[in-house]
Amino acid sequence: MTMTHAMPVTVAIARRTDPARTDEMVAWMRAGTALAEAFPGFLGAGWVRSAPGSGEWHMLYRFADHETLRRWEESPQRHWWLASAQGIVEHTRVERRTGIEGWFEPPREPVVEPVSAEPTVPPPSPPRWKQAVTIWLAFFPLSLTATLLTSTFIPGVPLAVRVLIMTLTLTPLMTYLVLPRITRALGWWLHGQRAPRRIPR
Repeated sequence: MTMTHAMPVTVAIARRTDPARTDEMVAWMRAGTALAEAFPGFLGAGWVRSAPGSGEWHMLYRFADHETLRRWEESPQRHWWLASAQGIVEHTRVERRTGIEGWFEPPREPVVEPVSAEPTVPPPSPPRWKQAVTIWLAFFPLSLTATLLTSTFIPGVPLAVRVLIMTLTLTPLMTYLVLPRITRALGWWLHGQRAPRRIPR
């Protein structure tokens, strides 16, 4: 049996924005990098500007293999991040490469594919009220559990310290564990689709 080794995948994307909105562009790119860093397989990211005063930016990000890249690109976090730049950022082209050379070689036109609105623009964001309901469904049981545990095991600790402990514990749980799972489970409802049919066992 032949063994195949997963190769790192580098994605190079050209994006354009109004040069007057450079600060917003940089903040947006930093936010995307921070989100991607939380995903398994993330190997790094970076960006460069074409020239001083230019509105064109070249961005790179790298994942360990196609599967970890797919998880990032299909994630609710990335969809939200892309949607937040609508009206600010124009996506012009994307290129994928495997191996270490993807970080260093200049783009080769034959493998560059235009970025159409279909693959790069995420579906419309769910209504705010649905997002609020989803967050509440995740936060309420966590908050209730944490309140009961802290009042039982550390009742003598001052309120401010208990709240500090709770927020330090609940924030990463919400961000990395509970919220991604509940948004996947309720994805059909958030985007106004039919509930998935369950196959009886």
